[in-house]
Amino acid sequence: MSPAPEVRLLSSTCGVVRMIERSAVMIAILCFFIVMALVQVVKPQLLWKINRPLQKPFVKDYDATEPTDAGYMVSRAVGAVVLVASVTMLINTL
Repeated sequence: MSPAPEVRLLSSTCGVVRMIERSAVMIAILCFFIVMALVQVVKPQLLWKINRPLQKPFVKDYDATEPTDAGYMVSRAVGAVVLVASVTMLINTL
């Protein structure tokens, strides 16, 4: 015996609501990744400075561990890859 039409409609609606909630969370996470990737591409030194309090207990001379220009260039390249991937995923989510 099949369920009443109201029950099917309710379960279908709940599935759509769950899908919209998951989509909203995914969009928020992707937007966060896009912002972080943009910062990493434009000004990777800022992320290094923000990370300072987390590294302070583990290194003796924090300033001596700052990346070279080549290190910042690699950081920018990784940020560009993450930016492209995040924007692509956001477009596919929408």
